[in-house]
Amino acid sequence: MSTESSSASASASTTPHAVPSTPNLGPTGSPATFSSSLPSTSLHNVNGTNAEVQTRSRKTPSPALTKFTLYENKTRLYIVASNVSDTRHRLLRIDRTLADQTQLKAVDDGTVYTGRQLRSVLKMLDEGNRAGGGLGRARAFFGIAGFVRFTAGWYLVLIAKRSPVALLGGHYVYHCESADVVQVSFNHKIERAADEQRFMATFRAVDMSKNFYFSYSYDLTTPLQRIMTLSGPGADGATGFPFTDRFAWNYHMLQPFEMFGAERSEWVLPMIHGHVDQAKLNVLGRVVYITLIARRSRHYAGARYLRRGVNEDGNVANEVETEQIVSETCTTAFYVPTPDGWAPNRRYTSYLQYRGSIPVFWTQEVAQLTPRPPIEVPVIDPFYTGGAKHFNDLFGRYGAPLMVLNLIKTREAQPREGKLGVHFRECVRYLNQFLPQDRKIEYHAWDMSHAYKGKTQDVISYLEDLAEESIQVTGFYHSGPEPISHDIEREGLPPYRSTIRVQNGIVRANCIDCLDRTNAAQFVFGKRALGHQLYALGVVGDPDLAFDSHAVNMLTEMYHDHGDTIALQYTGSALVNRVEMYRRMPHWNSHSRDIIENLRRFYTNSMLDADKQAAIDVFLGLHDTPPSRPGRPLQRGNYAHWYDPAHLRTAFEVAECERRLRIFVEREADVWAEYYRPHAFTPLGKHFAFVMNSTSKLFGCVLRSRS
Repeated sequence: MSTESSSASASASTTPHAVPSTPNLGPTGSPATFSSSLPSTSLHNVNGTNAEVQTRSRKTPSPALTKFTLYENKTRLYIVASNVSDTRHRLLRIDRTLADQTQLKAVDDGTVYTGRQLRSVLKMLDEGNRAGGGLGRARAFFGIAGFVRFTAGWYLVLIAKRSPVALLGGHYVYHCESADVVQVSFNHKIERAADEQRFMATFRAVDMSKNFYFSYSYDLTTPLQRIMTLSGPGADGATGFPFTDRFAWNYHMLQPFEMFGAERSEWVLPMIHGHVDQAKLNVLGRVVYITLIARRSRHYAGARYLRRGVNEDGNVANEVETEQIVSETCTTAFYVPTPDGWAPNRRYTSYLQYRGSIPVFWTQEVAQLTPRPPIEVPVIDPFYTGGAKHFNDLFGRYGAPLMVLNLIKTREAQPREGKLGVHFRECVRYLNQFLPQDRKIEYHAWDMSHAYKGKTQDVISYLEDLAEESIQVTGFYHSGPEPISHDIEREGLPPYRSTIRVQNGIVRANCIDCLDRTNAAQFVFGKRALGHQLYALGVVGDPDLAFDSHAVNMLTEMYHDHGDTIALQYTGSALVNRVEMYRRMPHWNSHSRDIIENLRRFYTNSMLDADKQAAIDVFLGLHDTPPSRPGRPLQRGNYAHWYDPAHLRTAFEVAECERRLRIFVEREADVWAEYYRPHAFTPLGKHFAFVMNSTSKLFGCVLRSRS
């Protein structure tokens, strides 16, 4: 895996079409100001007529800014942003001389520069600041993560190193390898130095070099179906940030852009916290990319015993949205050329899953040094207000139907997990009585641990049956019709599908921690979905994949890495029980490994979780916010009509999604010059698509993790 570093000095080559005018710095009395003549980022209204879609000429949005250079002097920070091919450049100025350090002033003059123009501008700035040392040394970096402030002045958080981890539609996805913090104010006066140092140390305790991902031109916070059907926050006519803020972990640091009025500008770079992995599957010369994206919610985020259940806003602990994207790489982009113009690429599929803590109020006392602290339900809410808000939010985000898979234990010598099972069942029963018959929450409770230990059921077979049932009900996203070969022989199969396919609804899985059992279940659902995705692409002739195939072996390793990463983030240790255990094919060292991971988990939860929780709260900007506690008074809604009726409508209509998909194709950026870089020499060894994990290279080998 190649890593790009910003340690070397950056060259000042860049570019404009007109020498910029003197920017308007704006009023000095506002907390944060941003003067910009940015062109409007609004696009065509997705509610336009079909005639408008047919007559609209292809738009080619500006190539994304992917390279950044910082110049520092005593009065200003100058940031130059450039695209891959160095054909367009932007300039951002940040004032360092404000008397009030709580203020932040940044200026983007809105000009797009050519290389020659930018060199002229930088030369003028260097000569104009000669008394203060000129522009200073150039410092390369790879993006602005945002701004942060504690007790004194502002800091600028920069992405110093990056490495590619995935490629979707010609858009690269990067892992943040390191981050730097730069003081904005040159005369940084700190009255409470001890508090400032403590906050900064706590902020840095969240390691941004682990499991933070971003993309310059692809919205990692939003599922592929919403992106391609223009149903996400980046759609036409939307306001606010053009991404799903629930999964943007630097949302707090991006708030100054919103104060600047530049929340939809090119400088905004959302970062997700979770896991991203991609591998190649080779099937008789056909190359298929399998991509796994796990998005951890920033709401009610934290450590295992300090974040349990649901809060009063309906947000649950350990909330992770997992997306499995399967695509064939005949054409890289999301669009393809046709005799009649541009059309959607038919070779992209996506399947969503969800995990989250049991949505009732419950806690565990971490002060007791016991491996399994007792479970307490401190608040008995007969109207299940937190659960109602939670499920109303799920209906709004994913549509109906909702399938709940509750995997906690029901048979215990000393009732522990079972107590929560009773409350969860009653929560769903109470909420269901007010829902229409065809929109009721489908609740499945199954003691997965007892089924495995008691050998009363085949765990994998039972989960596969549930997975097949759920996929038939919710579906998955496919950007085109079935292959025409599927129309030749349809005996015993559903009618041929000549339209796109969309996913309405989702499966919500959980165990007590939403880790080991949940990850095994999500793997089985993902394995079943993979078969349907490959079948929809015409790669296989039967959606039922054998467990010992190369495709499933590769997917198994990807879900292991996925589960280990989520477990490390929440508990401080990797998975204890893996898929092989439930298949009754454990590795020879699995028993000793399980003991070690249990000890690591116990030590981390007992000794380190308090500091970890404090660091997460500071990173997310919650250190000045009262903690969410089950004992706080609840803001109750209507007891019977707890849901928004609009959320129960079909979230994704096929005809409307097809229309919006055609509009998406018209507005999608041209990736040819940016991705293929025809004028630059790129050795195959440095090309991500060539070096990524592949079944053709790693037969019988354990796939390496890139997280």
